[in-house]
Amino acid sequence: MSIELKMPALSPTMEEGTLAKWLVKEGDTVSSGDILAEIETDKATMEFEAVDEGKIAKILIPEGSDGVKVGTPIAILAGEGEDASNQSASVSAASPPPKAEAAPPPKVEEPKVQAAPPAKGGGETPAASPTPAAPAPKTDSGDRIKASPLARRLAEAQGIDLSTLKGSGPGGRIVRADLGTAAGGAMAAPAPTAAAPAPAAAPAPAHVEPLDIPHEAVKLSNMRKTIARRLTESKQQIPHIYLTLDANLDALLKLRTELNAGLASRGVKLSVNDMLIKALALALIEVPECNVSFGGDQLIKYNRADISVAVSIPNGLITPIIVDAGNKAISAISKEMADLAARAKEGKLQPHEYQGGTASLSNMGMFGIKHFEAVINPPQAMIMAIGAGEKRPYVIDDSLQIATVMSATGSFDHRAIDGADGARLMKLFKELVESPLALVA
Repeated sequence: MSIELKMPALSPTMEEGTLAKWLVKEGDTVSSGDILAEIETDKATMEFEAVDEGKIAKILIPEGSDGVKVGTPIAILAGEGEDASNQSASVSAASPPPKAEAAPPPKVEEPKVQAAPPAKGGGETPAASPTPAAPAPKTDSGDRIKASPLARRLAEAQGIDLSTLKGSGPGGRIVRADLGTAAGGAMAAPAPTAAAPAPAAAPAPAHVEPLDIPHEAVKLSNMRKTIARRLTESKQQIPHIYLTLDANLDALLKLRTELNAGLASRGVKLSVNDMLIKALALALIEVPECNVSFGGDQLIKYNRADISVAVSIPNGLITPIIVDAGNKAISAISKEMADLAARAKEGKLQPHEYQGGTASLSNMGMFGIKHFEAVINPPQAMIMAIGAGEKRPYVIDDSLQIATVMSATGSFDHRAIDGADGARLMKLFKELVESPLALVA
C-alpha cells in the first residue's frame, strides 16, 4: 500500500517550512531511517527521515519550494511489491482537480448584476432583469462569448460589440474593466459598481512600493518572517517596563583573567558573557518572582533558570538555551555555549536546544553598543540587555575614579513582574557582577 509522505512538524511552533533539498529521486528505494530531504524551518535546517521502507513513486513538491504547510503531501512512497510507475501515474491523474479551484473567481462579478438593475429604477426594470441579450453575442464560429452578466448588460447599454473585445478575466472572460477601456472611460459613471472594488485596498499596507532608486528586493526567509511576527506580537501585546543600571566590571574582569590562566591547560577560555549568564541565572533563582511566564489566567513559576542567549546568525537571530545555568560551573557554561553558538550558525540546532528558556540575555557590548532595550521573547517575561564595558568616571569608596563600567537593561513583562521585583533582580545582578566570587562559590 502506498504511503503519503507529508511535510512534518519539526518543531512545536512550525506551521510551514521550505523544502530546501531532496536527497532522493523518484524510483529510489529507501529504508526506515534513511534521510529523504532537508527542510528549513523558521530556526534551522533539519533532516527528514523515512519512517518506512519502499520506493519513491512520486515527488509532489520540488526542492526549493517555500511556504509548504505542515501536513501537505510532499511525496508518495510505494510499498513493497507495488509498481512505482503506477503509483506515479495515479498521483499525476489525481493532482489536477485542486486546480479547478481557480474557476470560481468569475462568479464574483455576478452578484453585482443583481444590484445594478434596481438602481436604474423605472417600470421597465423587470423586462431588463431576464438577460435575453446574454446568449445573443456569439463569435464568427458560433461559440458563446465568455463575459460576465454585468459586462453583457453594460455593453448592451453602451452599444459595444463584445466580439471586438479581449477579456482580461479568468479564462479570457470579459469583465466590466474591459468595457471601460472600450468606452474610453465612459464606464466610470455608474457609482455603485465603481465603489465595489474599494475593499481590495485593505491588503495594501502589507506591500511597500520601492523608491525609484537602484535597489534589490530580497525574499524573506522563514526565520525572518517568524522574527517579524513574534517581535510585532511582543511589542503589541506585552506591556514592557525597562530598568537600567551601571555595574563596575573591574573585579569580574580580574577574576576572569585568573580563571582563564588556571583553565588554559583544559582548553577552556571563559568570556565575560559566560559569567553574565551565570549571574543572571543566580539572580533569577534568588528572585523567583522574575523567573515566570504570564499565562493569561495564571502565572507560571519556574524552579530552575534556563537562560536563552541571543546569537546572531546569517539569516537572523536564534536563542540557544543553557539549561539550569544556575547550577552549572562557568567552565561548563562556556563549553556548552561555544558548541551551541557554532551549531546555531550552521543551522544544526535541534528544536529542544532553542525552544523554551525561562529568561533571555542579549549582549551587544562586542559591537560597542553602550545601551539598548531588548524586546521580550514570549512566553518569557524578561530579557537582559548588556552594553559595552568601557572606561568611565565612577564613584568608588566616595571618590571619583576611572572604572570599566557596563550598562545593563532589564525588559520586564509588567503583567507578570512588578517594577519592585524587577528592581530587586537588577540590584542582585549588579552585586554578583561587582562581587564575582559568588559566581564560583
